[in-house]
Amino acid sequence: MRIATHNVNGIRATLRRGFRAFWDTAGADVIALQEVRCRVADLPPEAFGDYHVTLDAGLLAGRNGVAVLTKSAPTRVRTLGEPVTTIARGGLPEASEAERIVNRDLSAFAGEGRYVEVDLADAPLRVASLYLPKGAAWPYEPGSKDKYDRKMRFLRGFARQLTTSRREAAADGREFLVMGDFNVAHTTLDLRNWRSNQKSEGFLPEEREWFGTLLGPRRMVDVVRALHPGVDGPYSWWSWRGQAFANDSGWRIDYHLASPALARSAVHAFVAREDGYDARMSDHAPVFVDYALD
Repeated sequence: MRIATHNVNGIRATLRRGFRAFWDTAGADVIALQEVRCRVADLPPEAFGDYHVTLDAGLLAGRNGVAVLTKSAPTRVRTLGEPVTTIARGGLPEASEAERIVNRDLSAFAGEGRYVEVDLADAPLRVASLYLPKGAAWPYEPGSKDKYDRKMRFLRGFARQLTTSRREAAADGREFLVMGDFNVAHTTLDLRNWRSNQKSEGFLPEEREWFGTLLGPRRMVDVVRALHPGVDGPYSWWSWRGQAFANDSGWRIDYHLASPALARSAVHAFVAREDGYDARMSDHAPVFVDYALD
């Protein structure tokens, strides 16, 4: 089963840059999207092709928005804010009910379109798409404490939710996979210019420590790192500015975190980095993992 995640940085802009041509031939069974950044009423009808879409667009026009694209309609949907939008294959968007996740720290983010999880109909797997707040580099960035505190609150709540979702999935006989833009580079292998970014949001010591607490042989596994141990990258985000893309001066902030048994089934992982700057669909490249699932 080929599963991928992609921060599209605006679905309408990404469509103009080749989104459909890429995904129509990528062979993905499941795709997690982040930063859809489009009101439901403005979604281009051709956006998602032959996939069934589960979308939490949020209430902030032009911001955030997460989705999971599947071959068949999922059997269960959970989100921080409901209702969600579903689009059947070739159909029109429809509002549908979802189970509401109750989490004290995450409640403030309920209308922002940051997290949605689904149970696949054709595999014993629960899949989630996450867009984690960027935060701020407080105290190194004056006036940024509110943004910093807000991200820290999300991190606290999400760590608890990750444990809950993993355990509930296991109780239902399912493996668990959360993908998306975590806005954290975990180690010095996960960004090219780590020395100059030690006081930057996304690489603060407390953020990196938090990420480490998610991982473990009985918790979650960073699948791409497990398949690419000890190497720089593979990066998934590069600034639009300067020569970052040409020089591969990137960050690895888009992850597959899988329950241990699912992670052991992973056989191949890669980042679909475009051949050149002008071919880029987004400032993020898609991250693929092939899982040997029955």
